[in-house]
Amino acid sequence: MTETSDHQHQSNDDPSAAGQNQAPHSPEQVMQAAVAHIADLEAERDEMKNKWMRAEAEMANLRTRTKREVEEARLYAVQKFARDVAEAAENLRRGLTSLPKPAADEPEMVTKLREGFEGVERAFMGLLERNGITRTDPTGAAFDANLHQAMAEQETAEYPPGTIVQAWTNTWTLNGRLLKPAMVVVSKSPSSDAASQNSGVNTTA
Repeated sequence: MTETSDHQHQSNDDPSAAGQNQAPHSPEQVMQAAVAHIADLEAERDEMKNKWMRAEAEMANLRTRTKREVEEARLYAVQKFARDVAEAAENLRRGLTSLPKPAADEPEMVTKLREGFEGVERAFMGLLERNGITRTDPTGAAFDANLHQAMAEQETAEYPPGTIVQAWTNTWTLNGRLLKPAMVVVSKSPSSDAASQNSGVNTTA
């Protein structure tokens, strides 16, 4: 009996003997395991793909945002410089208009001074126009709140209401976009009293 018990004990402790007692996997089980493994791999692949697409979208947004910010910074710097240049050109124009009107008997020094200023202004404006900065005198044009800043109104029958009768400064644009609005005086219809005085008709009789 001892030999039989020892033999049974050794058989129970032998892994190979235990494995021989297990039933082998059926083809259906093998297929199910393979399908499950493939599904896990596909899920992992899809997750990685989604992460990659999100990262790519974030990078594209970052590139777009950075490009826009750089362009805005460049445009702001150009506009600020252009406004300063336009102001300098306005001062030059005011200096020219403050000179006496040409006269036959004016001193030669005044003539040369005027011609020198005019030459500088022509060269300056040519430089600005080559860089997209243009100046427009709005006198006689219809008032446009997008381009002009009304500083005063003037009663007159000479112009239709809403016409610019005087421009204190010019309209400045940079590549077609407003840089500095013109400060202007706008016409309005004369009052009845003023119209009567201008026509010479006495409306009090």
